Amino acid sequence: MAFDDEKAKARTEQSCSFYLEGLKESAAFRKDYKSNAKKVVRSHEMPMERSPDGLIKHIIHEKMGTAEMCIDAYMQFIDAGKSTGKTRHLTEEIAYVVEGEGYDLHWDVDFDCTDEFIWEWAKEPKKFEWKAGDFVYVPPYVTHQRFNSDSKNEARVIVINSRIIKKMGFDWVEQLENADGFEDVKV
Repeated sequence: MAFDDEKAKARTEQSCSFYLEGLKESAAFRKDYKSNAKKVVRSHEMPMERSPDGLIKHIIHEKMGTAEMCIDAYMQFIDAGKSTGKTRHLTEEIAYVVEGEGYDLHWDVDFDCTDEFIWEWAKEPKKFEWKAGDFVYVPPYVTHQRFNSDSKNEARVIVINSRIIKKMGFDWVEQLENADGFEDVKV
């Protein structure tokens, strides 16, 4: 049982309506979600982007107004004999190879957390070869780059990332090198 002075310490003259506002925001979100969130995205509605990571077609993105709230997905087009940019992000990444053959280079990460995060990446990458129909897993914050080893044909890879980590305040995405042919796209 709490003593009177402890009860007094727990009270304050400050007031707010955070909880009530949250309930109202949630009700407005649910109403908008139910009536406006896209359940189907047509191919012609999926925008193309010339990005530092290369040419991509957004399948699902948080800015597209879809019902999906947890992931972003895009198709990556890798020209014959070229590569994506070199990047790392705090989310896991999964990739499905639709067409082509090539390999990923992954620079594993070690970290320590004392007073702050200390990140160190491997000096030498691990190589993972892939072809059409394969699944590729990229662990969180591993530096990675994707290469098309076919000198004549384009590779197409569907990439999926979680946006939950971003919403938790860990929007850590770094573009370390631009994709071949996309050096002019500045961050």
